[in-house]
Amino acid sequence: MDDEQTEVTVVLADNDEVANLLGSHDQNLRAIENEFAARIVARGNELSIRGRPDEVRQLSGLFSQLTRLVRRGHPLSVEEVRYAARSIRAQGDSSASDRDPVVFAEVVLVSDRGKQIKPRSHNQRRYVDAIRRQDLVFAIGPAGTGKTYLAMACAVAALQHKQVSRIILTRPAIEAGERLGFLPGDMQAKVDPYLRPLFDALYDMMDHEKAQRLMERNVIEVAPLAFMRGRTLNDSFIILDEAQNTTREQMKMFLTRLGFGSRAVVTGDVTQTDLPRGQQSGLNHVAGLLADIEGISFIRFGGEDVVRHELVQKIIEAYEREDGDSRRSGPPEAPAAE
Repeated sequence: MDDEQTEVTVVLADNDEVANLLGSHDQNLRAIENEFAARIVARGNELSIRGRPDEVRQLSGLFSQLTRLVRRGHPLSVEEVRYAARSIRAQGDSSASDRDPVVFAEVVLVSDRGKQIKPRSHNQRRYVDAIRRQDLVFAIGPAGTGKTYLAMACAVAALQHKQVSRIILTRPAIEAGERLGFLPGDMQAKVDPYLRPLFDALYDMMDHEKAQRLMERNVIEVAPLAFMRGRTLNDSFIILDEAQNTTREQMKMFLTRLGFGSRAVVTGDVTQTDLPRGQQSGLNHVAGLLADIEGISFIRFGGEDVVRHELVQKIIEAYEREDGDSRRSGPPEAPAAE
């Protein structure tokens, strides 16, 4: 029955554990309550959860995972708790309490400014693991899911640990091509606007002057996709960003640049292509063509993986609902002839 209710009690070790779990002024608790309809009441070192059986199971698993993190000495932020709650809710099963914590204490990279960069959802953890295991990884999903950012963190970490000798960052400049000529400045000045998001991610992880020195020595290269033609890229960590804007020919060209000792990460959002109408995205094409090849991983992200402002997830979900409604209703009818 839809109105069936159940209740469980989660017992914590002491008041300090309660405070660390629920956060300052119970902000972590409020973040969880915003994701679930179940009622959560904290009394002393006990949490009472009452609601639909499926939500109570999910919340029990969530609190079990978060408690394990607290006991490891990991300070929970409200953002991490929110991502954890969304991930549990999206999984929608009762096995969540048996899994590794959805908020991960593992750090991929510590930036030059001391910022810890780490996965914040199951899909992001799967993504980081795939990058470490495989030579070619495709990350497909909406904006704000950490596709490019985590790939950049893995690239910088690989360079620091001398697993590769250089980083190559590229993306298609589809407004560019032969039409760059009328823009002022040299070639780098002309393509910089298209590459700016890659620079932004790089400078968030590495001191600006250090990054500039590495680019001057070609240890880090940031260039439009067209500059990859005819090259063989050995001992490199290569990131192709905005791959939904590649054609089939460009995607084939890029993938066949991969040389010995190199790994590549290809990121994109297949719903946001800027290619001319009727032209198939290279990312869409390759997702079907290479899906079953051993050594290649495809990681697909959803709204629950969004790590930007919480409104971004709601905006993505609204567009997905509209797209779903449009597909169900079919194309609009042609107006009747007068």
